[in-house]
Amino acid sequence: MTTSTKSSTDRWACFRLEVIGSLLASPPERGERRARLEELSTRTWRHPQSGEPFRVAFSTLERWYYEALTTSDPIAALRRKRRKDRGQRKSVSAALAVAAKEQYEAHPSWSLVLHRENLQALARREPELGAVPSRATLQRYFHANGFRRLPRRHGPRSPAAIRAERCRTEREIRRFEVEYVGALWHVDFHHGSFPVLTKEGAWVTPKLLGILDDHSRCACHTQWSLQEGVEMLCHGLSQAFLKRGLPRMILTDGGAAMRAEEFRAGLERLGIALELTYPGSPYQNGKQEVFWAPVEGRLLAMVEGVERPTLRDLNLWTQAWVEQDYHQQVHSEIKQTPLDRFRSGKSVLRESPSAEDLRRIFRRRVTRIQRRSDGTISLQGQRFEIPSRYRSISKLTVSYASWDLASVDLVDPETEESLTPIYPVNLVRNAEGHRAALEPASAEPMPAKPVGLAPRMQEILAAYVASGLPPAYIPRAEEEQ
Repeated sequence: MTTSTKSSTDRWACFRLEVIGSLLASPPERGERRARLEELSTRTWRHPQSGEPFRVAFSTLERWYYEALTTSDPIAALRRKRRKDRGQRKSVSAALAVAAKEQYEAHPSWSLVLHRENLQALARREPELGAVPSRATLQRYFHANGFRRLPRRHGPRSPAAIRAERCRTEREIRRFEVEYVGALWHVDFHHGSFPVLTKEGAWVTPKLLGILDDHSRCACHTQWSLQEGVEMLCHGLSQAFLKRGLPRMILTDGGAAMRAEEFRAGLERLGIALELTYPGSPYQNGKQEVFWAPVEGRLLAMVEGVERPTLRDLNLWTQAWVEQDYHQQVHSEIKQTPLDRFRSGKSVLRESPSAEDLRRIFRRRVTRIQRRSDGTISLQGQRFEIPSRYRSISKLTVSYASWDLASVDLVDPETEESLTPIYPVNLVRNAEGHRAALEPASAEPMPAKPVGLAPRMQEILAAYVASGLPPAYIPRAEEEQ
């Protein structure tokens, strides 16, 4: 049995054309039209929707006939006409509509019942708003104007969150995919549901850093860690660069690790653009969010029987699963395996620096004033010694990572090249009393020590003697000896 896909309007138009079709195909002679219409009105027809038998009145047949007679598209002429007031709510006055809109914008998380009760209270206080319609009418009005109930947000909202919410309500949301491999990478942390056992004997739920290529959906790197911080972010991203190459852009959320100076400065030095998603808008990183589903549904589901898993075990299982399962499965969106698309797609990836260079790239640059008394600077509450050959420079530029104060470099602020490593002050060694000779602060030879009166002083003295004036003081006896 075939089910008709025609709408109710189209079924009625076709039925009306079927009823008066004989008149259109064989136009009546002069004086015969009324008789033929009366003959049609006595016939029994099958209702186009219910299928029940019924008759059509003479006046209705006459109206259908004349509507179809004067047009080249009888189906369009015989369709049910749209009401002129369609889409309008006569029961909602203009003033009440404005009040409802302002109330919704101020309280988008309210229920429809709460909106109606507050509008009724407002109408009792301001009679010019008119009567508040029924709940069903108000609900249709809200739906027609896009007033959907939104989740309630707790706490104060930042200006960025307010702008993001306004953008979601004023702009359409579209899916996207970049054209080239390496043009865009998605980076995010995922709070897993699988606890691991630490050496201290505590059960801890780790976080997974995931780095996904937008075009191929290839997992460039995945790694579990106990902390979600900038150190882990830079560590995992460096491994992704070494395995896959340097991308052109990275899209991530505005978490604390992504706002850290080491991460942002490192991407700038590598020539990688950074884009942040709007607050409360995880759909912008949707491909990354979708990746967490197989992680939870396949990877963690297959290892849940292990009684005492460690973080090392979990990372080993994850690397094996990514390479041997996820990269080998045909993706439902791209109709290819991620690895095949990564290899066959047009790529804009660049060669990655070495591991040691990457370690030095993800650092922050700060300026410190050198303390002249002992030639030291302060970093994160700890004193560092500056080599004596740089003692003449008061303002120094230092490169370091906040999680690794064992590797701090003094850099040239113009070329950003490393000049020399600097180390924390060793108070115990300094207490032994050994002091190194000061290195020359400059490569130029030191000027000779001046001898005798300065030229300007000789000039002043000669002018004073030439004036002929006696000395303006009384000398003592010891001065004459």
